[in-house]
Amino acid sequence: MSALAFVEIDEGKVRKSSLEAVSYASEVESEVTAILFGQVEAGELDLIGAAGASKILHGADEQLAQPNIMAYASAIGEAINTTGASLLVLAKSSLGDPVSARVAIKTGASLVSNVSELPDTSDGFKVKRSIYTGKAFALTVVKGDRKILTLKKNAVSIKEDGDSAQVETFTPTLNDGDFGVKVTSQEKATGEVLLPEADIVVSGGRGLKGPENWGMIEDLAKALGAATGCSKPVSDMDWRPHHEHVGQTGVKVAPSLYVAVGISGAIQHLAGVNSSKNILVINKDPEAPFFKAADYGIAGDAFEIVPKLTEAIKAQKG
Repeated sequence: MSALAFVEIDEGKVRKSSLEAVSYASEVESEVTAILFGQVEAGELDLIGAAGASKILHGADEQLAQPNIMAYASAIGEAINTTGASLLVLAKSSLGDPVSARVAIKTGASLVSNVSELPDTSDGFKVKRSIYTGKAFALTVVKGDRKILTLKKNAVSIKEDGDSAQVETFTPTLNDGDFGVKVTSQEKATGEVLLPEADIVVSGGRGLKGPENWGMIEDLAKALGAATGCSKPVSDMDWRPHHEHVGQTGVKVAPSLYVAVGISGAIQHLAGVNSSKNILVINKDPEAPFFKAADYGIAGDAFEIVPKLTEAIKAQKG
């Protein structure tokens, strides 16, 4: 049996979450084909092979250069029929979610979203998925011959020992009806590291007392190579832009490390960060709720701790 993994491209580079999808697929099936659209840097294709794909279908048609949910779903559905893949794996994202739903309808596949672990195939095909914004898990039995899984971030480690993948040009049949809506412009959040894709995130809360103190958050983030985020009250008070708001009603993140500085840990904020591999909390209140969810905690004055932590990281890096 074979699997197909959809790889998202952002400004010529493969998204980390898509490499996770490729690696996940390779853990389930022995033969994995990756499919991607648009222009991609040559070196990025090597990462896809290393992650576990033996073949790459590259749809380089100019009409597919910009993400198009309808066209991508049609093209992926065609690729499933062409390759005979029984499994499609995608990263859970603003693009992966609507594409996966449409592909499921087109191919008659069973769809499970927000998958958090490799499947149990000892008796059928059972997957664990995150529900209720990460507060619970559900075990779902998938009975269809064709299966589609969208992955929660960090569901599997990215492989790096795969061989080079064979690259083939993929020319799907394009339907004019899929291009009824066109993207005329895009506005992206600026910054050295974008929040949704960051492997490390440093966030600040009201404990910083004002926007004039945000420099130490940015300094720590720069030392760690991290993105910056904030709690909802901070964005509501216009201390920080709203696209940095992390939480249930903001951006949901799943980095390897989430550093929370001066954030009490309201349930709405925790819902946006509880998929993080490790959480470090810095707060002067030892009774702050966030400490109960933290892997590591420092009870003390952030204005003393954060600068010292930043300097220590810089010294460690030399």
